[in-house]
Amino acid sequence: MILAGTIVAGIAALWLACATVLKSRHGISLRQAFFLAPLSLAYRVDAAALRDKRNEKSVIYAVSHQSRLEPALMLSLLPEDTLHILDEYSAKAIWLEPWRELARTIAFNATHLFVSRRLVRHLRGGGKLAVYFPPEVEPDQRTFRLYRAVARIALKADAKIVPIFVSGSRNSVLSLAAREDAPRHLFPRLAVHALEPRTITELMERAAPVPITASNALFDRVMQTRYEAAERSRTLFDALRSAGRLHGGTRIVLEDTLGASMSYRTMLTGVRALAKRFARIGGDGDAIGLLLPNAAPTAIAFFALGSAGRVAAMLNYTAGPANLAAAIRTGRIGTIVSSRGFVEKAQLSDEIAAVEAAGATILWLEDIRAEIGGMEKALAYLQRRRAVGRRDPDQAAVMLFTSGSEATPKGVLLSHGNLLANVAQIEARVEFSPADKLLNVLPVFHSFGLTGGMILPLVSGVPLYLYPSPLHYKAICETAARIRPTVLLGTDTFLAAYARVAKDDDFASLRLVVAGAEPVRGETRRVWRERFGTEILEGFGMTEAAPVIALNSATHSRDATVGRLLPAMRVRIESVEGIEDGGRLLVAGPNVMIGYADPADAPDATEGWHDTGDIVRFDREGFMTVRGRVKRFAKIAGEMVSLGAVEMLAHDLWPDAKHAAIAVPDDRKGERIVLLTTAGEADRNALRQAVRKAGAAEVVTPSDIVKVEEIPVLGTGKTDYARARQIALDSLGLDEAAA
Repeated sequence: MILAGTIVAGIAALWLACATVLKSRHGISLRQAFFLAPLSLAYRVDAAALRDKRNEKSVIYAVSHQSRLEPALMLSLLPEDTLHILDEYSAKAIWLEPWRELARTIAFNATHLFVSRRLVRHLRGGGKLAVYFPPEVEPDQRTFRLYRAVARIALKADAKIVPIFVSGSRNSVLSLAAREDAPRHLFPRLAVHALEPRTITELMERAAPVPITASNALFDRVMQTRYEAAERSRTLFDALRSAGRLHGGTRIVLEDTLGASMSYRTMLTGVRALAKRFARIGGDGDAIGLLLPNAAPTAIAFFALGSAGRVAAMLNYTAGPANLAAAIRTGRIGTIVSSRGFVEKAQLSDEIAAVEAAGATILWLEDIRAEIGGMEKALAYLQRRRAVGRRDPDQAAVMLFTSGSEATPKGVLLSHGNLLANVAQIEARVEFSPADKLLNVLPVFHSFGLTGGMILPLVSGVPLYLYPSPLHYKAICETAARIRPTVLLGTDTFLAAYARVAKDDDFASLRLVVAGAEPVRGETRRVWRERFGTEILEGFGMTEAAPVIALNSATHSRDATVGRLLPAMRVRIESVEGIEDGGRLLVAGPNVMIGYADPADAPDATEGWHDTGDIVRFDREGFMTVRGRVKRFAKIAGEMVSLGAVEMLAHDLWPDAKHAAIAVPDDRKGERIVLLTTAGEADRNALRQAVRKAGAAEVVTPSDIVKVEEIPVLGTGKTDYARARQIALDSLGLDEAAA
């Protein structure tokens, strides 16, 4: 009995001592500290971000409610006079008896909140509210009414918003998420993230020049906290290793058409073994090229280069020998990793000759695999969680080359931080989980295919299936029917082609199709919606932004737009002569590149802003429409004409054909429009009538129509406008030098 009493007394004394420390550290009452102590000990809670937010008056704490831990933590950390507002489900779900006496709560649904004058009076009198929001990044309409209600109350009361996100709680045993969506850990480390207080009015003003509604301003601020909570100050290897720890080393996360089926443990072992070899090549920060298709070895080699402290230069093997050689010279690439089997199958002998003529050495994966012995494999397995070299997250991780659709490709340097920031931005707009499976057919030498199609799933625990080419239309449909993916990435060109050859149930498993790189036509959207029951979410980006800038989502989606800006993106709109509805887009953000490989490619200084060269406009709710690139406008008799709009008119007339509008010199009007088309029945009279019906000016009608067998395209699916322009010039007997 004496021993038991001594133990109890010791525990009580320890508890009291811990509570006293927490009271001083967080500025809370002793009673709150007493209840916080066991949570702090079990979950090693870091709540420093809340300390300077406790003294606010007229404030709404917007809490992302991911688990039963958030209410317990907030009741212990927020001021005791805070009124906690929970929806009816949460009020029933979260109560833990020890915290009941601390709570001043009201269970409300969204309808009640709309008419709650009591809450407005409470806030105007300097009161505090804690509102618990469901954690989905794509809330349904019923849930989004809660955002509208709280935004309305905040506006009426001129109250400040402090969004709060607790990282780690989603993966606790008290998580509210389904087990298949969030792996469970007994005592994960918790960190409380809170943003600076802002009123709704301030948030709307800070969004300028982009218009935004009050409810979207609140929603964006809550999602911003999720983004800020993501671990971005780490390398790609660190992110892969962390994903393995969170989701389990034995989890199968990578498959390909060659039959590979890899777990995180297998991946990390392969990464370590290859990284040891890559570390012997060149010095820290040197670029090593990857000339490989979408396959598991490519993913291993990519992360291995990061582990070795080298820059992965992703080479476009579809660009042709001349462009490939130019990329090697631009990136100062001395060594290229490739595969004999791939080179033979893809018939790349001319490309290999060009690579060697440019002074690069080929390192064959088959040779490396044969040289790695049993002892080396065993050591790689034991040391799989350790990077081979040291690398700063702000240093370059990858060199990508722009599409070259309009000019010679540029080498873009993106840091580890750029890429992981873009992953976090995307995940704050679109819901991904381990229950998904992503089918990536887009080449990883393209930024969309690399970030969205390889890095995001692998560092987020989403199983990934890599397919080597987007051009195998029938085979891709059959693959989708077999592996049952839930997420597919594509471009309009490829998605339209898949729909033409697919059976109705080939894509039945999909819940999400994300499209980029080119505008999604209404017909493509309609076919996928009607035949496969899947919405296409269109986004917008560029290689220099790692790549995504804006994106539609299930909650915020509008046809014919590229969606709303991602968190942490800032924009400027500069006027363009001759264009009234829109302007030139400049962007800044954590995902924007660290620079070009060749300093000569750098534009004039723009004070940290990247000039996209795109003409865009925003509607009153912040949805962005891309009118075209500055270079994709023709100036005819002083009027600016969008070549993209001409292509859309042609597509409406001849939807089964492909079209490319080109501007060529004209002695009288400055420029004139030439339409390249595969439509055999195309004629100017039909186009002229379509222009009049659309209410457009006569100058929009192309002066010439050139009928071709096919429109030239790049390996990414984009129209190759450089080649299309040459075809147009040749057909009209014009000289490129004069043009």
